Amino acid sequence: MDAVRLIVTSRRALAGSGDVPQTLTEVWQAQALAQAIGSRLAVSGPPELRGEALGLTELAGRGCGVLDTPELDQRDLLAAQLTELDDARHALLCLGGLLAEVGIALVGIASGAADEGTYWQCMEAIDAADESRDRVREMLRKLAAREEALPERGPG
Repeated sequence: MDAVRLIVTSRRALAGSGDVPQTLTEVWQAQALAQAIGSRLAVSGPPELRGEALGLTELAGRGCGVLDTPELDQRDLLAAQLTELDDARHALLCLGGLLAEVGIALVGIASGAADEGTYWQCMEAIDAADESRDRVREMLRKLAAREEALPERGPG
């Protein structure tokens, strides 16, 4: 499935999640999806994005690692459904929005956390989401610079 469709699916699931465990599952899904997109860009994306894409993969992986791994059927794992990443710019714009929403959801959970473990888990995941979003912004900046540097093509 295309990266943008998966991001939209993840955003909807995050917005529709109700209780804390369900929200944390959707946060984990979003981080895993960011990791998969970073990995895909690192391997087959534009060369100037590969370093930042590797960083995104690592940071999003850290975001998954600090959260309890949800019990998901392989069919329900969004990251495993990633087959296409046709428009890197559009996918990165959408991914940046998803990561912002992840941060907001985690702040809400952390502020109402009943125990320190959940609070600190959320704080670590917030840091990972923010740093991942910074990588996404940097990749978007590099794509914009690349587009500006390309000579305009005339007809024919």
